[in-house]
Amino acid sequence: MAIYDVSVPLRPGMVTYAGEPGPELIYHSLLSRGDSANVSSLSLGSHTGTHVDAPHHFIDGRATVESFAAEDLIGPVYVVAHAGVDHIGASDIESFGLPANARRVLFKTSNGRFWDDDDFHDDFIGLAEDAGRWLVKSGVRLVGIDYLSIERFRSPGHPVHLELLDAGVVIVEGLDLRAVAPGRYTMCCAPLKVVGAEGAPARVFLWDELPD
Repeated sequence: MAIYDVSVPLRPGMVTYAGEPGPELIYHSLLSRGDSANVSSLSLGSHTGTHVDAPHHFIDGRATVESFAAEDLIGPVYVVAHAGVDHIGASDIESFGLPANARRVLFKTSNGRFWDDDDFHDDFIGLAEDAGRWLVKSGVRLVGIDYLSIERFRSPGHPVHLELLDAGVVIVEGLDLRAVAPGRYTMCCAPLKVVGAEGAPARVFLWDELPD
């Protein structure tokens, strides 16, 4: 069984969405200076690296991260590869031949090359508006992509986010899928259970042995 950690390492100086704070790890106690233990504090934006979006991110007063159901975060997932240079539309998703019972979908695109660069790239590929509608209509409960937003940079009105989040779909952004071939896997997405948060960093694993 092969296990893939598709999470982006959190480190100072890493790429973040334009203008958002990155990680800062500060040690308050150090064995090397005579303290009884190494103890640090971590500060970072809730949408840093690999992370989830909850409905409250774009819809005030709606569900926050701690309310996610484990049944949405864990289970079979389909990784599909988009070779195009345009944003992913409904017709593209239809061409992937997903089964009717697909409930989790991760999009692998050319965005993966951006993880080698600590500068933010605003020309990343995301979902087109009709793709969001298609996923909701098809009953998808979790959707992920391999850069820092599920839709194009500064999309007016954020229609894809709104479509997905209004339907309670878990959005996973900032995945590193470069080492993962398209296909069916089992997924475990484990966001920090931060009460009241609109988003949270997540550790995400895929493996290629499906449960019985």
